[in-house]
Amino acid sequence: MTEPAAPLHTIDLIRKKRDGDALDPREIGFLVSGAAAGTIPLEQLSAWLMAAWLRGLTLDETRSLTLAMRDSGENFDPSSLGKTAVDKHSTGGVGDKTSFLVAPIAAACGLAVPMISGRALGHTGGTLDKLESIPGYRTALSLSEFETVLAHCGASIVSQTPALIPADRVLYALRDRTATVESPGLICASILSKKLAAGLDALVLDVKTGSGAFLRKREDAEYLAALMVATAEAAGTRTVALLTDMGQPLGRAAGNWIEIMECLELLHGNRPAESEDLRELSLILAGWMIHLGGKADMAEDGYRRAEAALEDGSALRVFQEMVSAQGGDIAVFDDPVAFHRPGETAVVEAWDSGYIAAMDTTKLGWAVQRTGAGREKAGEPVDPHSGIEFHASYGAKVKRGQSLAVIYATNEAMLREPSELLREAITISTTPPDFVPLVSRIFTYENAEAHLRNAVR
Repeated sequence: MTEPAAPLHTIDLIRKKRDGDALDPREIGFLVSGAAAGTIPLEQLSAWLMAAWLRGLTLDETRSLTLAMRDSGENFDPSSLGKTAVDKHSTGGVGDKTSFLVAPIAAACGLAVPMISGRALGHTGGTLDKLESIPGYRTALSLSEFETVLAHCGASIVSQTPALIPADRVLYALRDRTATVESPGLICASILSKKLAAGLDALVLDVKTGSGAFLRKREDAEYLAALMVATAEAAGTRTVALLTDMGQPLGRAAGNWIEIMECLELLHGNRPAESEDLRELSLILAGWMIHLGGKADMAEDGYRRAEAALEDGSALRVFQEMVSAQGGDIAVFDDPVAFHRPGETAVVEAWDSGYIAAMDTTKLGWAVQRTGAGREKAGEPVDPHSGIEFHASYGAKVKRGQSLAVIYATNEAMLREPSELLREAITISTTPPDFVPLVSRIFTYENAEAHLRNAVR
């Protein structure tokens, strides 16, 4: 007769992790179910998160945490859609709005894109906050509504429901408030639990590196990319990760509505120079989605299909259909500039002539947050019309007095700090900086496993 397992106690698991020992799947499952059910006090969950941040999670712990969080609530089954389900996820950045381009592009190419997204975390913006700047847009759909939207237009971007990955909803908010965001294992589990709960066949990951990434060190970003690819593949989802630059904001806008405006311009087939990096990265990511989804033999073929969907208007139609199906008022798309109503505006001018030699993108992200576009704590409202529009990017040659950025703030008092942060974050030099590629490395299952074996953590 098998002896019943000894009861588990949260304080013992906190102590165990604090002392550098690994938790087994049963212990991880206990913590996750307690977070989902609300039976473990938040202060104890916070203590365990800090212990995990300090000591790190093993590969087995990360996989156990990911699967336990995925199964902490209901899972979505996209099989009835009759399409390959593919998604994209970014580890977070400033001005990172590729979801609004890649989702409709991939759907226009015949894939289903069930995208479960999050809100602003730390210095980075939130996909849901940006979408909710569209009047009436509903991010909180039931799973049946989610399926209906997907069946109608092929793409849907929603929030976690109370029934979907409830453990992550709790732990995600705690990480933002306890300085435990920058942990490869915790980031991996949070991202993949949401993605795997959507029943994906394939996943493309955009892992940021550089001054605006959560993990600034390149080796940390590479480890996270490899970790997520190996973890998702072990769960049965075909996955690739691209290491991409976040040494400057992506595109020209960082905020909420102004990011939607920028994407609408690209969806209409326009190519403003300040948005070229956003367009290019979106096409690369969408190309990989189309390839992994079986609609193109190679990622390069997928890129060409993605570009065609952007240029012929089919991606724009999908985006409009998705917004309308989720309650959004697409009439505001007729004149996005007129709908933009910031409380106060200020221009930051170049204080010297030269080249933009460096941008502390994390500091720029906090500048955006302080305009009113982000939140200090979970649950706070955000101003949809606040943010920063950048007029000069990394490497650009500027003249003294030239506009570097326009700040849109909720009120006059909220202009000062962002202005000061911009001046601190941007370096102007007499010599041009080194070139930084937009995509510097690609991880597939084969090289991800090899990287993890060779990495020293």
